[in-house]
Amino acid sequence: MTRKLISSGSPFEKVAGYSRAVVQGAWCFVAGTTGYDYASMVMPEDVADQAANALSTIEKALAEGGFAMAEVVRATYYVTKAEHADAVFAATGRVFGEIRPAATLLVCDLLKPEMKVEIEVTAFRG
Repeated sequence: MTRKLISSGSPFEKVAGYSRAVVQGAWCFVAGTTGYDYASMVMPEDVADQAANALSTIEKALAEGGFAMAEVVRATYYVTKAEHADAVFAATGRVFGEIRPAATLLVCDLLKPEMKVEIEVTAFRG
């Protein structure tokens, strides 16, 4: 079974030793993705913008692996404050509203203070 590693170009990937996504057979595992614009390494202040950036990065990683957002079966959302949930749900609802993967939201600290949301997904090509 071929394993494919996918990078978003984030400098964090090499430093921390991880891939943005790993495709293994019919599965694609996308790492926790924050709201950076990886072309400019700029993080928007607004949590909704961060969520939109994260979802865009995830969509690109899935596409590079030969997957579509419609194949996402599991999503985990991490937010730094419970009050961020509504803005994140608005962004994820636009993307996953009809797909409806199994999902969990956790309130926790993230690595850097500017990070307000992190999203990870798993996709399956059945």
